[in-house]
Amino acid sequence: MTESVLDFETNDWQDERSEWLEALSDVLRVHGPEGVREILRGLDEKAAALGVDLAAESLNTPYKNSIPVAEQPAYPGDVDLEERIENVIRWNAMAMVLQANDNGSGVGGHIATYASAATMLEVGFNHFFKARSEGYGGDLVNVQAHASPGVYARAFLEGRISLEEMQNFRRELQPAGGLPSYPHPRRMPGFWQMPTASMGLSTVSSIYQARFARYLENRGLKPVDGAKVWTFIGDGEADEPEVVGTIGIAAREGLDNLILSINCNLQRLDGPVRGNGKVIQELERSFRGAGWNVIKVIWGGEWDALFERDDDGVLLARMEEAVDGDYQMYSVLDGKAVRDHWVRDSAELAEVMKTLTDETVRTIKRGGHDHLKVYAAFEKALETNGRPTVILFKTIKGYGLGEQAEGQNTAHQKKRMSDDERLECARRFGIPLSEGQIKEADFYAPDEDGQVVSYLKERRAELGGYLPERHTDCPALKTPDLDIFQALLDGTGDRAISTTMATVRLLAKLLRDKNVGQYVVPIVPDEARTFGMDGLFRIAGIYSPEGQHYTPVDEGTLSPYREAADGQILQEGICEAGAMASFIAAGTAYANFGVPTIPFYIFYSMFGFQRVGDLIWAAGDQLCRGFLLGGTAGRTTLNGEGVQHQDGHSQIVASSVPSLLSYDPAFAFELAVIVREGIRRMYEEQEDVFYYLTVGNENFPMPAMPKGAEDGIIRGLYRFKAPQRKVAGAKPLQTAQLFGSGAVMYQVLEARELLEQYGVAAAVWSVTSYGELHRDAAEIERWNRLHPGKKAKRSFLEKSLDGKPGPFVFASDYLRSQADALARWVPGRLVALGTDGFGLSEARPEIRRHFEVSAADIAVATLSALVRDGALEAEVFEWAVQELGVETEKAGPMAL
Repeated sequence: MTESVLDFETNDWQDERSEWLEALSDVLRVHGPEGVREILRGLDEKAAALGVDLAAESLNTPYKNSIPVAEQPAYPGDVDLEERIENVIRWNAMAMVLQANDNGSGVGGHIATYASAATMLEVGFNHFFKARSEGYGGDLVNVQAHASPGVYARAFLEGRISLEEMQNFRRELQPAGGLPSYPHPRRMPGFWQMPTASMGLSTVSSIYQARFARYLENRGLKPVDGAKVWTFIGDGEADEPEVVGTIGIAAREGLDNLILSINCNLQRLDGPVRGNGKVIQELERSFRGAGWNVIKVIWGGEWDALFERDDDGVLLARMEEAVDGDYQMYSVLDGKAVRDHWVRDSAELAEVMKTLTDETVRTIKRGGHDHLKVYAAFEKALETNGRPTVILFKTIKGYGLGEQAEGQNTAHQKKRMSDDERLECARRFGIPLSEGQIKEADFYAPDEDGQVVSYLKERRAELGGYLPERHTDCPALKTPDLDIFQALLDGTGDRAISTTMATVRLLAKLLRDKNVGQYVVPIVPDEARTFGMDGLFRIAGIYSPEGQHYTPVDEGTLSPYREAADGQILQEGICEAGAMASFIAAGTAYANFGVPTIPFYIFYSMFGFQRVGDLIWAAGDQLCRGFLLGGTAGRTTLNGEGVQHQDGHSQIVASSVPSLLSYDPAFAFELAVIVREGIRRMYEEQEDVFYYLTVGNENFPMPAMPKGAEDGIIRGLYRFKAPQRKVAGAKPLQTAQLFGSGAVMYQVLEARELLEQYGVAAAVWSVTSYGELHRDAAEIERWNRLHPGKKAKRSFLEKSLDGKPGPFVFASDYLRSQADALARWVPGRLVALGTDGFGLSEARPEIRRHFEVSAADIAVATLSALVRDGALEAEVFEWAVQELGVETEKAGPMAL
């Protein structure tokens, strides 16, 4: 169909348009809002049938407040007094940053973000954010990281933070204590509920915290107690893939316990977010399209009368026409210049705005700075309708900080102010300090029994107590006896299984345990069948709040895809960030929900730390507990997959997370011992650590556990096999110590047999954790360094290898650097074999030869070390090279 050219200014067109709009008003009057929706749905369907696409237009509403004035509830508080409180907090938040930089420490800080978010947060703290109490679970309140000074300043008035701590903002090691830069539960475990400092992560974490609350409720582990998750982010932050990629699940699962507030101050850290467009309209499209409730709070109450007089919509049309770059400019212009920009040559706009003075035009508020508009939005968000809510608040970055900061591109970096700027802010905020105190940026502490503090404390008492506040009053669990894993301890005889299969058997046992079974939370992104976990589908079920409304195609099999509202398995689809956020939610439920859930998140090890390392670090910050399981682990074990799948470094990266204990078990019994110990430490002793275990997909006969091996398994090293007493029927010429782990252990055991024919008797040690060995040795070394006059202590590694003859040959499917890091505590020549370099597509024998971690390469490396030590003739080495087919002149695996 050829589209005709319409003149929308003709009277005929205007009359027709008016008739349609009037008819819609009649429908509303007679049939109510649902009648209007039904008519519009029908028109949309008819337009689509006629070939007219209205999809884009239907996702945006006009650029004005979503809540009409007539539907705005009465404000329940004293706005004037709340503004006084807010101004005191604004001043003290600003003073924290100024003092931190005045003292010459150079610790930095941020002022502008809280300045733009202050009203939103204060309305929330005074009227909405509810603490844990009898019958109410307690809200999670997650603020923008850069707004932390405002939360500290409020806690200072509440008496929860001392003057000395305020004075030591970003100076945590000072004698009187100090405050961390951002929300860090690791640094303030009784205060902050969740870390928000890495942009984008607070949104995905909040979504999955809200979802996990529903999971616990559906499984009967937590009462339905009305608690909400309130999260505040910035408009620029909403570009992060963790935000864009995870908002869909919140709508799909009907998370109306989640309220996301986006502070649309139109600025990133360096300048406009969408200078040539409108970020609020863009965000509205994204969230409405994903199925969220969207509430826009754009204009303050001063605009209401103007909209009332704007019969022809000329004001709204101009607002739609202006882009964010214009609005940023309006925030720094004087009133006359702003009026001129709005009016231009429009007599109608001039008429609408004639009642406003230039000063009124200059100071007119944006919606996010208007207490009544913010309150109305929060109240609307509490109306549960089976969908999550996002509120788009329009604000000014640096609001109230004066012309040198307010709305400027440099606002984010503003951390110093001149004396005149300080005096101007103090006057604007009504801070009753002397001129000298203001110039020094002293804190203002109102009288304890005065109006400001009394009102603030009364409001929090009404809402159940102070927030943010983190609780850890969770019951301890009884650790299962090790013998529940007896089948794993006894070995499999001649039957070959992988450590991944052993993991599934271990989980099945735990799921049936009377003490911990109901708390086990298996998590998998979208590879349950790859990891052999499909057998758990029937046992535990896959969590789906809707249950299962279809018959799965594999209904008649032993492992059908079974979804259930009380399902225990979290099957997250192809979303590693979401799966990791679920792990964090489950691993912090002991604090957030008082439920000691034990997450087991299994993933391709290559796609763990490499994909979501930032979230893993956040897990450590949030004092998370649980088990990360890196499946198909190792560089050479994943048959044929290649560069992007073969992991040779996740163990190295894991060692960088201080509260993460990393293990690379080779045998099923090692896995059982480590998991049981982890449950004991995390859920009986309630230590704030979590575990990373790499498990493989290569099948081997699993041996029985040697007597007395438990302690060494946990601490990182034990001798699995003693050296042979006889070699090739004769007295052994030499001895060596071979060390294996994970995917390469059976190559080490085979190398031991190969060495026999060259007159070498070798002991085999299982290194379950390079990380724990290094942690222990480094701590002992530090103690010795600080106590030179006392008898030196020895590490577990040193004591284990004491008196053992070298060489010491370490082989793993990971980078050589993890073994090299132990060299100074090993009593002899250390040879490190590993998989440095990119992976490649090959069968296991060939790729192990390529990376020089095959049994033949391990044997040859051992003989080479003996030659270097003068303990073996070079001819024996040459003979072995020839017999074992080791190429000595080929390019190494690290060659580019």
